Amino acid sequence: MLNLARRTTARAVLSAVRTKTTLSLSSTVSSFPTDHTKPGQEPYLTPSFINNEFIKSESSEWFDIHDPATNYVVSKVPQSTPEELEAAIAAAEAAFPIWKEYSIIKRQGIAFKFVQLLRENLDRIASVIVLEQGKTFVDAQGDVTRGLQVAEAACNITNDLKGETLEVSTDMETKMIREPLGVIGSICPFNFPAMVPLWSLPLILVTGNTAVIKPSERVPGASLIIAELVAKAGVPPGVVNMVHGKHDTVNKLIEDPRIKALNFVGGDKAGKYIYEKGAALGKRVQANLGAKNHLVVLPDANKQQFINALNGAAFGAAGQRCMAISVLVTVGETKEWLADIAKDAGLLKVGSGFDPKSDLGPLINPTSLTRTHEIIEDSLKAGAKLLLDGRGYKPAEERFANGNFLAPTIITNVGPGIRAYDEEIFAPVLAVVNVDTIDDAIELVNNNKYGNGVAIFTSSGSSAQYFTKRIDVGQVGVNVPIPVPLPMFSFTGSRGSFLGDLNFYGKAGVTFLTKPKTITSSWKSNLIDEHILKPSTSMPVQQ
Repeated sequence: MLNLARRTTARAVLSAVRTKTTLSLSSTVSSFPTDHTKPGQEPYLTPSFINNEFIKSESSEWFDIHDPATNYVVSKVPQSTPEELEAAIAAAEAAFPIWKEYSIIKRQGIAFKFVQLLRENLDRIASVIVLEQGKTFVDAQGDVTRGLQVAEAACNITNDLKGETLEVSTDMETKMIREPLGVIGSICPFNFPAMVPLWSLPLILVTGNTAVIKPSERVPGASLIIAELVAKAGVPPGVVNMVHGKHDTVNKLIEDPRIKALNFVGGDKAGKYIYEKGAALGKRVQANLGAKNHLVVLPDANKQQFINALNGAAFGAAGQRCMAISVLVTVGETKEWLADIAKDAGLLKVGSGFDPKSDLGPLINPTSLTRTHEIIEDSLKAGAKLLLDGRGYKPAEERFANGNFLAPTIITNVGPGIRAYDEEIFAPVLAVVNVDTIDDAIELVNNNKYGNGVAIFTSSGSSAQYFTKRIDVGQVGVNVPIPVPLPMFSFTGSRGSFLGDLNFYGKAGVTFLTKPKTITSSWKSNLIDEHILKPSTSMPVQQ
């Protein structure tokens, strides 16, 4: 009766959705932004995506989306109404039994088509990321490509989802299969508008689950293009839905019993709240939180290779990566290389993401810029020193005068207890700590609460081996500054950077999105004397 009532409710909700005003996306595969929006241009209204349709929200509360390079309003995103949130979840629940019954070969075929469409729309998605998030176009292309690689890996689902079978006794076998959970909620951050939704969505689809996704209210455009492509790839209505908003939307995804699992990428406070509340309600939750990634350099490292890698990893994407190198640990005499590091960092061009000469763009909003300035000031008051000061930088063009720009900044003489070391800054700010030995460096890193990533630069294999065996961080790079593995593995952040038991994508991602079922069958091949057997009430023991 309960299932019948739910189906009746879902039909009523979805029927109401069909009467809503539909919208079209503001870009196509051949027409997308190539420059910043001019002042006074009418902002685009961001739709929701429910039952394979782009729906105009009836919300009375809309949030402005600003171009970080100009701070002009380029679009508006709604706080989805309770009715719209209900419609999205109802659509996902109604679609689940249909999508679950698609054969794995058919779901794989749709996944292949989805990959093809992502490739065709790569520049389109990247352009929207530049406009809403501020990345350089090349970096935005990388954002999409890393998500595309997860979608490609998901096409291997026919191997990744194989069951196990064993003849456990005479004429008896047990097989274990993995089945989808149901509706998955996904809460995404602003810094990777394409990659993070694609960390989970392709695997959600190929494992037979359905999804309700909440993109960041700051950068929803890339996710909506992805939703359009999912529908074009052949995913039935209701399998993928996208809603918008802040706390009310997040709480709905956490509290609704139809949502069986949640994945989240973002800051510590929100991640801990989502994990603790979701887990208390019996949901599976995986949450990637903050980070403080160290790069340790030994005196035998190739100096120029190290400097190039460091500056790219510390200042790329304006430092707004959970895997950005935000702490340099100079070991011994490598502290003498700081002048060369600062010299090369000072050559990086800060400007518009649409300018191919730009190496990094602006921060996401004025609040982030103000907070960064406060951290720098507090650190200087606590005894830190400025080696390179990027504050006050503005590109030459007048239209960028109000942009959220900060040029590469390097602070020395820091350590535990100073804000520039203790907090995740999420800006192009590099803190430098000097230690005497590799053991001092290992102790420093292991005492930090975060465990996303660490790198060591050295020409000594034995030193690298010594370091990797003793370091307590989930992702370790040897002469690789950002050691995020490709999606045949998993994103393995640990300690204070991750809450949950199973990481994103890879084998762990498949396990997170599925539940095991064992089926034990007996088919007697010898039925002689079966009629003289008596019932047994003892514990069955197979032989």
